[in-house]
Amino acid sequence: MRIDAHHHVWDLAAREQPWTTDIPLLRRTFTVDELRPALRAHRIDATVVVQTLPVEPETPELLRLAAADPQVAAVVGWVELTAPDVGDRLARLRELPGGEALVGVRHGVQDEADPDWLLRPEVRRGIAAVGAAGLVYELLVRPDQLAAAVRTVEDLPDVRFVLDHAGNPEILPGELPPWTARLTALAACPNAAVKLSGLVTRTAPWSAAALRPYSDVLLETLGPDRLMFGSDWPVCLLAAGYDEVIGVAEELTAALSPPERAAVFGATAADWYGITA
Repeated sequence: MRIDAHHHVWDLAAREQPWTTDIPLLRRTFTVDELRPALRAHRIDATVVVQTLPVEPETPELLRLAAADPQVAAVVGWVELTAPDVGDRLARLRELPGGEALVGVRHGVQDEADPDWLLRPEVRRGIAAVGAAGLVYELLVRPDQLAAAVRTVEDLPDVRFVLDHAGNPEILPGELPPWTARLTALAACPNAAVKLSGLVTRTAPWSAAALRPYSDVLLETLGPDRLMFGSDWPVCLLAAGYDEVIGVAEELTAALSPPERAAVFGATAADWYGITA
């Protein structure tokens, strides 16, 4: 299988996306049907749809989408991590139509002002409950929050983590060494994987040459078995179309063997999220 491990959909008729207010390109509805021609063109068999808003109604909607669309194989949803009944909330989500597609939980930590938000006891308790439910916890952080993310992975070895967008690094020469140190520490934790996603929107203009030092670090530290491709569609459209995003990912991994490339473009996601043909 070839899997796109990270994309979004939203319907502005159903719910506002306040974060798009000042982003005209993204201030409209995006559906899987719009994405499907690109998936077909690049032989993508399955996708993982990921939450966008910290609101309870969104996850049931994504689960219903997965139930109705065989190509949407998995859902990374949202729950209030600081709630005392996180485990019960996850159990209720799994009882809904499409509930079997729930594979993970994410919170937009990058929107929290506190760089150490992930270190709060009530947050840690919630993340532990996600792991106890057999789900992945996805880390969406800013560069200044990456150190706390690594500590969280180290301190919760029984939870499986996936770092979105490689930690959102600043694609600048001076920022590469500290990011490399953080990713090296993360790679020492066998309970963590990373998404090769979102990098085209981290620098302008982007190029394969600018991104290669970062992809090389990911491949050297984590290896293909803990690295998975995600398009980050439609957010990627701010910098590049789907063809360009998957094209640069294929260029950055061209030196890998066929089985290693198969891991990055499908097998790793299938393994971490339990996606079957």
